[in-house]
Amino acid sequence: MSPENSETSKNKDGSFWEHNIALLRSHYPALAEELESAGYSLLPVPNSPFLIEQTPSGYPTLIYQENSITIHSRRDPFREGQRHAETALAEITPAETTGQIIILMGFGLGYTAESVVQLNNVQKNHEQKNNIVIIVERHRELFTLAMKSRNLDLLISPGTAMFILGGEPTAINAALSLTESQKPLIIKNRALTGLTTEDQSWYADVERRINTWASKEEINAATLQRFGKRWTRNLAANMDGVLKFPGVKNLENILNNTNIPVFLAAAGPSLNKVEHILKEIRLRCVIVAVDTSLRCLLRNGIEPDFIVSVDPQYWNAQHLHRLASPNAALIAESAVYPSVLHAACETAPALLPGCAAFRRVFFCQSLFPLGRFIEDRTDPKGALGAGGSVATTAWDFARFLQPSAIWIAGLDLAFPGYRTHYRGALFEENTHNVSKRLYPAETHSMAALENGIPFIAASASGGKVLTDKRLSLYAAWFENRIEQGNLINHSLSPDGLAVQGLINSEIEELLSLPICREKTDQLIDKLYNVIDEQYAREEQSRNHRYSKALADLIRGLEEIRDNAHEAVQTIARTPFAVKSGAAGKNSNENERILKKLDKANAAIAASPVKAAAGFLFPPLSKLEEELRETDPFKRHLEYSRLFYQSLYGSVEYTLSKIDQK
Repeated sequence: MSPENSETSKNKDGSFWEHNIALLRSHYPALAEELESAGYSLLPVPNSPFLIEQTPSGYPTLIYQENSITIHSRRDPFREGQRHAETALAEITPAETTGQIIILMGFGLGYTAESVVQLNNVQKNHEQKNNIVIIVERHRELFTLAMKSRNLDLLISPGTAMFILGGEPTAINAALSLTESQKPLIIKNRALTGLTTEDQSWYADVERRINTWASKEEINAATLQRFGKRWTRNLAANMDGVLKFPGVKNLENILNNTNIPVFLAAAGPSLNKVEHILKEIRLRCVIVAVDTSLRCLLRNGIEPDFIVSVDPQYWNAQHLHRLASPNAALIAESAVYPSVLHAACETAPALLPGCAAFRRVFFCQSLFPLGRFIEDRTDPKGALGAGGSVATTAWDFARFLQPSAIWIAGLDLAFPGYRTHYRGALFEENTHNVSKRLYPAETHSMAALENGIPFIAASASGGKVLTDKRLSLYAAWFENRIEQGNLINHSLSPDGLAVQGLINSEIEELLSLPICREKTDQLIDKLYNVIDEQYAREEQSRNHRYSKALADLIRGLEEIRDNAHEAVQTIARTPFAVKSGAAGKNSNENERILKKLDKANAAIAASPVKAAAGFLFPPLSKLEEELRETDPFKRHLEYSRLFYQSLYGSVEYTLSKIDQK
């Protein structure tokens, strides 16, 4: 049966809805229940501004009745969707080896989406890319109209696509969080994305969130290039902390069912607005502070319960330099600058009942494969979220405790009053210390504002505030995580960036909470005693696991290093006169060389330490930029040589730092 006849015949017997909703119940039950409970099964859709019309091709098209805008072709919407998909997918280059994220904005009756999925299935059958398709449609009723007008077998198949139908634009954050970080391909139905002013605003918000999320890849690659070796040095120096320090997993849910809230002190300008009542806040909340805000708390005569420090840079360690908070626990990641842990444990025995600068230290799961290899085999620490800022990890730690609510000050994610941090922060003090007559502190501050690509955005109080690309990325992270959780998050930063899910609250509401400090201290004291007893009992077996994990790591890295070195030598011995199209003896030689390289690849791919070995590896795009050969076989050898040389250098550097330890 031809497509035209298939579409028309099923339409006549009215079976589209029953057929499609049955598939939806089977493969997307939550979405099916949502559509049915909202009354979308009624025929026609009540008060719909959209009209279905038949076309000469036999396929239905869609009309927006208010001003007769045609959403699809009036002659052949199916072929139009095919052309649209083919043109858009042509942007995916053959050189890409990982699955592409394809986001369709504006579903309509699904013609373009169907063609994208069909082309995607062809690629799967040819064992090429496994592309990820995300369908975004503001008007949920359009998906329902499509289900009543067309056979959607291809789109409703399991694992075919993710659907975002109506709701808030923040839903795209949750969908993207399930994918790997890379820049998505966006395909728009411009008739739908620009249909009304409200549609334009909604889809623009979705696209902004996509672009913000996608920029993580660029930022992460640049950060790794700049700080990768520092992280490796820190990890090697702090490796025995896996033995010394219990994991944050021991603190999970400790506030559950206690009705005790958390106050999170970030380091933004709005922290100054609450510093005069910090003592009152401490009576009512567990205090979690980022390392950059500790100076403010101590200056006002209070110690936090927990201090979060996960930044590996030397300058960040200076925020804790010569500061002591002996009643606070330090929450750290194993890649922090070593002086942070040295200060914490200068007088502490192996089991830390009392530290020099802090009461004790807890490790969260390492963000890096080198640290995780040792931790996972010795003593898993418990994972905290990381959005690129210590504030994101501190918030996730606060959530991890399962309080009754989270109250936050200093999380401005913007520059209210053109300020970057609270008054008295180390950043501000350093700026004044290095200022000169011709380069005053204000010039330093302006440079800090300009470096992050600043722009004006909506503030939490409804006005406007200056923010930048980096801070907007953090904001997207918070919106995504807050939406996924069930905790109430109160913001005491009305002049900061508007973040969906953060409730703009008054200080008086926080001060009206009941006092619970005695109960909080008793709970923490009791918990620490239990942790100490348990950690002491497991000391011997933990030491054994650590020794074995370290030996396995070193042996695995050495094997990868040797395989990479042998691969480089194999390529070096290859006569470059050999060409990919040569026959006879040369062809056999090519095959022999490729088999040797395949063997090295297989050995490296099977290694349990491959992630740690490749941590310092440069982006593949950097290697491709260095290629000069045009002959396919020679180009492959040149690329392989650069690949294995980089891998060898990465592993050799890592081993040298572990040996120094």
